[in-house]
Amino acid sequence: MKSPAHRTRDIERQAGYLKREHCTPPPPRTGSDTMWFIRDSCGIVCGIITWLLVFYAEFVVVFVMLLPAKNVAYSLFNGVLFNGLAFLALASHAKAMCTDPGAVPKGNATKEFIESLQLKPGQVVYKCPKCCSIKPDRAHHCSVCKRCIKKMDHHCPWVNNCVGENNQKYFVLFTMYIALISFHALFMAAFHFVFCFEEDWAKCSNFSPPATVILLILLCFEGLLFLIFTAVMFGTQVHSICTDETGIEQLKKEERRWAKKSKWMNMKVVFGHPFSIAWLSPFATPDHGKADVYQYIV
Repeated sequence: MKSPAHRTRDIERQAGYLKREHCTPPPPRTGSDTMWFIRDSCGIVCGIITWLLVFYAEFVVVFVMLLPAKNVAYSLFNGVLFNGLAFLALASHAKAMCTDPGAVPKGNATKEFIESLQLKPGQVVYKCPKCCSIKPDRAHHCSVCKRCIKKMDHHCPWVNNCVGENNQKYFVLFTMYIALISFHALFMAAFHFVFCFEEDWAKCSNFSPPATVILLILLCFEGLLFLIFTAVMFGTQVHSICTDETGIEQLKKEERRWAKKSKWMNMKVVFGHPFSIAWLSPFATPDHGKADVYQYIV
């Protein structure tokens, strides 16, 4: 009878890849071990740009459109609504960026650890030669994060992180709230244009008419662009969740080796059990359930 070590397969069959000195180290981490942050220059720049664009929309909505408005109820209602959605969008972005997406512990693909798993006949494990980790089913190696990520959907530079098992909820909420504030900003900008055409432009804004027009046009361009992008991304993510197939799995057309669940159950796996208002909160950590992340039956 073969030992457990003989019942394993390597992605690369060269044993040298499993030595620690041949593994690509992960990107530097900051803070405590619980803090996750990828030091990728492109991702950091994209993340900063995202926040700056939201702050720009805040500035135009509040100081150009709402504060000069004569209707206090209109200003108060739209101000609370827009700022509330913007806060949830930025909170979701921060959670998606600073949450471990499901990184597999690196360097555990050793002979001793594999033997300690006490694999049964018919069970196999894959080993990633790049991060020296035992690669769970449905995990993929990210060249930016330098780690294998469980249920990796894609690496998104706008959140400077992978979208995986542990942070997909926050990414979906981020796209949803950005789409909502973009639509809201476009609605208010259109209403403001109509109001300014009917009234004196000097009285509908605290800025000069040319400056007001430029600020509103830039806001409309930003809102339309982000609305289309995030709405499409939101729909793609929801479809991916309902079909229980990640973006990488769809792209590679990988064979399904996992149990098929209902669409509602797939939503619960990502957003938590049971259904509640916490699904819409970026501050509520979903319960993903328990699963064997190291091995699967073939």
